[in-house]
Amino acid sequence: MEQAGKRKRVQINNISLVITVVLFVLMFLFGSVKYNNFLSLSTFLNLFNDNAYLMIAAIGATFVLISGGIDISIASTIAFTGVGSAYLLERGVPAFLVILLMLLAGIIVGCTQGALIHYFKLQPFIVTLAGQFLMRGLCVVISERSIPISDPFFKTMALGKVAVHLGEAKAWNGKIYYYVFILLIVFAAAVYTLRYTKFGRCLYALGGGETSASLMGLNVARTKIAAYGISSFCAALGGIVFSFYTLAGFGLQNLGLELDALSSAVIGGTLLTGGVGTVAGTAVGVMIEGIIQTIVTYQNLNTWWTKVTIAALLCFFIVIQRIIAIRAEKSKGKNEY
Repeated sequence: MEQAGKRKRVQINNISLVITVVLFVLMFLFGSVKYNNFLSLSTFLNLFNDNAYLMIAAIGATFVLISGGIDISIASTIAFTGVGSAYLLERGVPAFLVILLMLLAGIIVGCTQGALIHYFKLQPFIVTLAGQFLMRGLCVVISERSIPISDPFFKTMALGKVAVHLGEAKAWNGKIYYYVFILLIVFAAAVYTLRYTKFGRCLYALGGGETSASLMGLNVARTKIAAYGISSFCAALGGIVFSFYTLAGFGLQNLGLELDALSSAVIGGTLLTGGVGTVAGTAVGVMIEGIIQTIVTYQNLNTWWTKVTIAALLCFFIVIQRIIAIRAEKSKGKNEY
């Protein structure tokens, strides 16, 4: 039975990832044909430069979604990290200590939410909604104004970049900012965790069914709390990267970004019901959002068209996932028969 469930998960993962990658390639080709200077290494690398913080947060959200939960406190945690970092830096606290404190705060908030959800049998949406209000409220309590960041380390991370040359033509030249390497480390660690560790296997099992996971002897409490801890840690880290990106902290930043993170994961093939998902798919999902935003910019359209397009894609992928899941269930039933 466990092997059948694993085969089903792998099948859905593979099909969803293929659809997501094909969609990304088609959209990139569309932009390349329609707009001048779109087909370039710089355009591709800017998908990471401009969306590194979102991708980190979305990777964390993927862990919670795989476990069968949801975390809508992501954007508020990012905003709190930005405001908290700017506030402490303004008062002379060393950058490394500020980063450590913000990441620790993220872990504490996430683990607390996970514990409340597990031990008190509360709905994840309600608990993380409370977390959203808490973190956003703390932002305004700390400061109602935008706080600029002038710390040398933050400036180095914000402005430092590595030139990439794949050819003599201008189209094959680009740059990667230092903070993108943080994303690459997070991505590699997340892939390894989900594919090759006991915790990753427990997470998929938990998403497949909490009762079944308990009967299998898995530590449900530890797995669920860790999933929310990872999500908030990634949100806090995304907030640090966003601070590098903007060199400022403001309490009203990134309103609604949690929906961008969650929709990226779903577009990337993660099931809202849990048990299925990959961080590779989530990364491509974020890149699809970036491509849409780039096309909207080239077309000089209202930026809200990005949200409209994402909403349509989200509905499309939810329907596709449901169709794949139903077919997998039918296939499983025939094999058992």
